[in-house]
Amino acid sequence: MTVTSGGPGRGGRQPGRRPHARGGGPAHRLYSVVVFVLLASLDNVAIGLVPPLYGPISDAFDVSGRLLGLVTAVSFLVSAVAAVGWAYVGDRTNRKPLLMVGTLLWAAGTGGSALAGGYLTFFAGQLVAAVGLGAVGSVGFSVVTDLISPTRRGLVMSFWGLSQGVGTLAGTLVGGLLGATDWRRPFLILTGVGLVATVAYLFTYDIRRGQSEPELADRLDAGAEYDYRISRADLPRILARRTNRWLILQGLTAQAAFGSLVWLPVLFAERAEAQGYSSSTAVVVGSVFATLFQLGGVLSIVGGLVGDALQRRTPRGRALVAAVGILAALPFYLVLFFVPVTIDVPDGASGGAVVGAVLSSVFTEPSVGLSLLTAIVALALTSANSPNWFALIADVNPPEHRGTVYSLGNLVNGVGRAAGNGLVGVAFQGLRAAFPPPLNFAVGLAAFQLFFIPTGVMYWLASRTSPADIENVHDLLHARADRL
Repeated sequence: MTVTSGGPGRGGRQPGRRPHARGGGPAHRLYSVVVFVLLASLDNVAIGLVPPLYGPISDAFDVSGRLLGLVTAVSFLVSAVAAVGWAYVGDRTNRKPLLMVGTLLWAAGTGGSALAGGYLTFFAGQLVAAVGLGAVGSVGFSVVTDLISPTRRGLVMSFWGLSQGVGTLAGTLVGGLLGATDWRRPFLILTGVGLVATVAYLFTYDIRRGQSEPELADRLDAGAEYDYRISRADLPRILARRTNRWLILQGLTAQAAFGSLVWLPVLFAERAEAQGYSSSTAVVVGSVFATLFQLGGVLSIVGGLVGDALQRRTPRGRALVAAVGILAALPFYLVLFFVPVTIDVPDGASGGAVVGAVLSSVFTEPSVGLSLLTAIVALALTSANSPNWFALIADVNPPEHRGTVYSLGNLVNGVGRAAGNGLVGVAFQGLRAAFPPPLNFAVGLAAFQLFFIPTGVMYWLASRTSPADIENVHDLLHARADRL
């Protein structure tokens, strides 16, 4: 059985489509969820590989570090633009093949980056990888939202977001450790893992669109199909939803701040070199410190739980949690960048020895312990943004719009992240005359965190518009269920 047309403004359906074979026993479902979450993490490993290796790669290609920063900035932007196209197609067709093609593309681009003989070929490889990464994020989000009941969206989306954050941190750490002596090695390893990931996709089942919606559950369990698909006529209506506008626009300022944070490994590497350490040891130190200092992102789970709990009390809940977290984190970031850190590691030792020394200094060196505590609090507060942003997109949009709305938000995120990543590099150079390294990095990073202020304001505005938009989605799904 299929649904009838929803009429003007309700999107279109795909007549005559047959249900896909799905499997779908408990073990198969669990396997599928694990694959999607782990691969979201793996894709972000690719994103985090390059920044800690700016020094070795720029030396190998005889280019400035700013040109490597340009690669990262443009890659963010290309990935975000590609995601819009991937998501629109994913909201109209079977999503599984798209995820497999996207994974193969980023694996191919990562392998090409490893084999590059010069800056331009490296740049090209990173752009191919960026196109593939756009598919995994946007189409994967659409799939995962169809697995989650509305009352648990914050919690489960915190794991989705956390997997991406952990992946980026893992990329930073893997890049710094495996690439300290040979920058190509981590790219080659990740290429192989990407090919294995593509095989893993083959054994996941096709998750039914709309299957997590309570309004549709009885009808879908009885064998009906939710066949509504996005059309071009829906795009103006998507942007007419007021909450969507705030959720999309906040990414411009939020990601300008977050994008600048990819320079954290460079800040701590510069601090290490200023204290007399060799460049190879400094790269490892910078990667380990940056990884440690971002562990507060694990507490996004708390942000998701708090968002779920407050959302059950008021439809403004998720947006309010995100607004408070973003604004409250700002002073902690400012402290983090300026607290002096005493680095005590064996210069020229193996990566393992340097990592061990850094971990030990957390307990033996007060400045390191204080910095870590400050960073954990700052990241814990801002990480409340991620799961509640994901959950709000699902709450205020019907199933066939979610991938596209996510990708539009991700496009603006990419512009903001590219701007933050690229402009902060220019700011570092401009500040060098007044503030010698590493102080110029600290001042530049601190200035870019002020972008969190308009971000918090936009979340507060979203808290005012989201109740009506959520209610409209409930009414729409009830009406569609009656037609099944």
